[in-house]
Amino acid sequence: MKNDNNDEVQKIELLRTSQTWDGAELPDYPAGRPELVCLRMIFPAGKKLEWHHHPVINFGIVEQGELTVISLDGRTRTFHQGEALSEMVGTVHRGENRGDVPVILNMFYVSQKGVPVTVAHPDIPIE
Repeated sequence: MKNDNNDEVQKIELLRTSQTWDGAELPDYPAGRPELVCLRMIFPAGKKLEWHHHPVINFGIVEQGELTVISLDGRTRTFHQGEALSEMVGTVHRGENRGDVPVILNMFYVSQKGVPVTVAHPDIPIE
């Protein structure tokens, strides 16, 4: 995006929601001190993640490529470069890169010390 007026800060809201991408309501914050976690993930072309769930609220921005998210019950959505996503909380899902370029995904988690941001489900096979 070009900013013709270099002395002005632009604010572009990418996401404001109380729901995950599949329409589920986000849970209430837990009591206690939060721990913020920010991860940059790079998915090679063709990469499929294992099934997992997030016990904490999280959201992200696709910096490059297209990320397809699939829930265990078959719901699917593809997020494109520049799109923000409100990820599922407590619902088993996985992501995959169906494109030809690596996906770069920046994810932000609102957790608490000692709480994992992702819980793997290696017992569920990846097709």
